[in-house]
Amino acid sequence: MKVSDFDYELPEELIAQHPNEKRDEARLLVLDRKKQTMEHKIFKDIYDYLNPGDCLVINNTKVIPARLYGIRQITGANVEFLLLKRIEGDDWEVLVRPRKEIKRRQ
Repeated sequence: MKVSDFDYELPEELIAQHPNEKRDEARLLVLDRKKQTMEHKIFKDIYDYLNPGDCLVINNTKVIPARLYGIRQITGANVEFLLLKRIEGDDWEVLVRPRKEIKRRQ
């Protein structure tokens, strides 16, 4: 599997900027693989799709404003950094686009 398999364009207007005040009314996309259909529901409808023995995993992660843009001094090319995880102090694990080699600054 390649990291590039996860590249996609997502229009800014489709990204939630704030959580719903009523969390159970958040949007829910239901994908039926057999019928190859999609339905738009709200999260409190999820009970309609769970069966005994199913496992529901809840993601409790927080989103940080972690996308940085820059310009390479030598070539003038645009560079995008996505901060994934703080390692220590100012050191971060990042994804870089384009994926050409970027030298780490000491």
